[in-house]
Amino acid sequence: MVTPRFPLSSSEDKPISMTSEHPPRILFLYGSLRERSYSRLLTFEAARIIEGFGAETRIFDPYELPIYSSVPETHPKVQELRELSLWSEGQVWSSPEMHGNITGIMKNQIDWIPLSIGAVRPTQGRTLAVMQVSGGSQSFNAVNTLRILGRWMRMFTIPNQSSVAKAYNEFSEDGTMKDSPYRDRVIDVMEELYKFTLLLRDQVDYLTDRYSERQDKARSRVTSVANSALEVNVLHEP
Repeated sequence: MVTPRFPLSSSEDKPISMTSEHPPRILFLYGSLRERSYSRLLTFEAARIIEGFGAETRIFDPYELPIYSSVPETHPKVQELRELSLWSEGQVWSSPEMHGNITGIMKNQIDWIPLSIGAVRPTQGRTLAVMQVSGGSQSFNAVNTLRILGRWMRMFTIPNQSSVAKAYNEFSEDGTMKDSPYRDRVIDVMEELYKFTLLLRDQVDYLTDRYSERQDKARSRVTSVANSALEVNVLHEP
């Protein structure tokens, strides 16, 4: 058997079967504060759908979340958002498309979630589904941007996505989504997210264990041992 040039993790870290028994934990973020926000209506519709598959959901309300860096990280809304991200095993990001991209409300929430908090990474290894609503014809600019951000946040973005054109025509007065191919696609996306989350949530440590980071840790341990030895020698000098 050929010895791999770049060894994998130790055998104890190899993939294991699904062991978690609780419902998949899915966090929803949406990108508008309007009273009748279609990205919010789409979010609530998607949450109801994935709950039907068996997931537990939380929806973050971005109202009163300060502009990024304008307040300390101890602000209650910032802490709420970060705690929800840590709680989650998968996330759904839903944004309107404005001027060809996601809204500032959407980006502000993502900016407040750091890549790391000490040794903890609030988004790494989470699954992600992306959705957008448009006031005009169907577009994919917002979901494309959300995919870039998901990759940057070290998330596993599922292949399927939802883009709802002329969203003002797709929701009833009570806020529920009308039956249509657009709603069918939302169901497809939530089903896929649910399945990917079930498959990946117990494998995150293995899948995100990187060769370069193991090398850095090994070098740090060598440096620490060397420094300790020097300190011992200094203490025993005559």
